[in-house]
Amino acid sequence: MLINAETILTVMAAYILPFARLSGFLMTLAVVGSKNFPARFRMILALAMTALVAPVLPQTEPVQLFSLSGSILVIEQTLIGIVLGFVSRLLLETFVVGAQIIAMQSGLGFASLVDPSNGTSVPAMGQFFLMMTTLLFLAFDGHILMIRIIIESFYALPIGSNESIFPMFWQIVLWSKWIFATAILMALVCIASLLIVNIAFGVMTRAAPQINIFAVGFPLTMISGLILVWATLAYFLPYFEGQLSRAGSVMCSMIGVEC
Repeated sequence: MLINAETILTVMAAYILPFARLSGFLMTLAVVGSKNFPARFRMILALAMTALVAPVLPQTEPVQLFSLSGSILVIEQTLIGIVLGFVSRLLLETFVVGAQIIAMQSGLGFASLVDPSNGTSVPAMGQFFLMMTTLLFLAFDGHILMIRIIIESFYALPIGSNESIFPMFWQIVLWSKWIFATAILMALVCIASLLIVNIAFGVMTRAAPQINIFAVGFPLTMISGLILVWATLAYFLPYFEGQLSRAGSVMCSMIGVEC
């Protein structure tokens, strides 16, 4: 049995190109793409998914892997995976933005922690919402939904197809408006309530100037913020379900399939 170099390169391309898309997807996927998740395990997961997916993918035209066109194709597949995985990252950041708005309005923004997933300093309220959203994302099998969509993308956007990937970036930009819209809607009750509290303190200061508003106002504002967050947690789940549904719809529209 003779195996020539062309056959070896064809087999390599059949696995390396799906691996490029899947590794780019896992690099930006929520939870898996964070700094807390070891890169070695992420690589093993990408290899395992490639070994399962590559043999059942539709046949494509042979690709010269070690050529300019082959390099461009690898970069293209990596970008497709990165864009699709980035949607899940924006899903979680929606509620971090909402928590930061609440924290800044209630004075809880002074308490900050280092976010281990991003390596940046964020308010403690944002870290709390991020942990809660991450647990809901896993509990709702959001990661399985994202993986199913990336596998479906190999059939909707086959490797080597002539379709442009630039509209996918534009859809990310259009969908980013829902990050701020959902964050503001989630924090709207707290913003309005804290505004009323601040107006009440302003009236008290005007009526009794001898009251030290800085000694009394800040503690009461923070306590009011904590009470409002506790009272509005019951409405957190509908916002998360709606945003997760929008994220799935955006990913489906990127690859051109019906959810």
